[in-house]
Amino acid sequence: MLDINLIRTQPELVRKTCLKRGCKVDIDALVAIDCKYRELVQRIEQLRAERNRLSKECRDNPAAREQVKSLKEELSLLESEQREVDHQLQEMLAWLPNLLADDVPDGKDDADNQELKKHGRLPEFTFKPKDHQELGEALDIIDTQRGAKVAQAGFYYWKGPGAQLCNALFFWVQRELANRGFTTFITPCAAKEKTLFGTGYLPFFADQTYRLANEDLSLIGTSEQTLVGYHADEILDADKLPLLYSSFSPCFRTESGSYGKAARGIFRVHQFHKVEQIIFCLPENSERYHQLCLENEEYLLQQLGLPYRVVNVCLGDLGAPGYKKYDIEAWFAGFDGYREVTSNTNLTDFQSRRLNIRYKDKDGKRGFVHTISATAVTDRVVIAILENFQQADGSVIIPEVLRPFTGFDRIDA
Repeated sequence: MLDINLIRTQPELVRKTCLKRGCKVDIDALVAIDCKYRELVQRIEQLRAERNRLSKECRDNPAAREQVKSLKEELSLLESEQREVDHQLQEMLAWLPNLLADDVPDGKDDADNQELKKHGRLPEFTFKPKDHQELGEALDIIDTQRGAKVAQAGFYYWKGPGAQLCNALFFWVQRELANRGFTTFITPCAAKEKTLFGTGYLPFFADQTYRLANEDLSLIGTSEQTLVGYHADEILDADKLPLLYSSFSPCFRTESGSYGKAARGIFRVHQFHKVEQIIFCLPENSERYHQLCLENEEYLLQQLGLPYRVVNVCLGDLGAPGYKKYDIEAWFAGFDGYREVTSNTNLTDFQSRRLNIRYKDKDGKRGFVHTISATAVTDRVVIAILENFQQADGSVIIPEVLRPFTGFDRIDA
């Protein structure tokens, strides 16, 4: 949610942002509705003051009683109109995207993302590497057929040493983040519409959401929704910021419109698992903590020995709530290319305004916190391990840092 004062004082900035981001909100109409709303508020306040003044005279002045009655009727009509105008205003504000960092690249999709750096040597093979689907089936550790039988296509099973590898990765990452000052959470797997709206997933990504029938609940698409929502309608102590949170959770997305987007295997699915990083910080520190989350993501992939590249996400690939986003794309040997494994977004005060999350310092100054939402790892990192560390005999070598948690150093064919 943008600050209404920004729209009042810098409508051209908001208009240009909407134009760049393809937002169809009519800013002139929004400004006009806001003016009408403020005029109604002012008139209602004047009439209430007049009503209160006259109410004190009613005992001794019959005419005053008639005036109060007339004012109440007029107020009732104006208050009803105010509620309707406010509804229109809030509906338009809800569709406004966040502002953009100056260095967000232009572009339509992920092909236009700007490469910032590469790290690691690509694996070399004396054989044609398999993709994770072939490996998973041959090693009997991924079962998509039974996933489809039990649920539908896009659901799957991790099995045996594959499941152990996943558990090892997620536990190791949570431990590493805890060592870096993050508080570990296990959150609800469902959230109210207010929470999804507050975090910016509604109305922008409504078609990606699994709603629960007859409930004001949806399955979460990420624990970002429940971790950021944790502090809704709260005032945080500025001296205790930043707050660093992490959570492991299953995530559910319909993947509407993603058919045909390199969908082989379990890279793009309806249910996956993720460890998330969430930071609440003072506005002047959000760039710093955006970089911190990126450093954490790079550290984890380096410890796992996975080659990757970092990209500055372009305009067309940046969701409406985001101010700036970095993606990390790991190398997938079986796919023969880089593919996204983490996303790291500075959301500035977009979420905190919608969820009313403020800070207060020792001098009484108040403001809206900034939030950072960044992936630590998902199942995609596991399938990158499978593809990059496969051997000629069909086995897969386990990264050294995970071996204490798997109890084995390879998955044998």
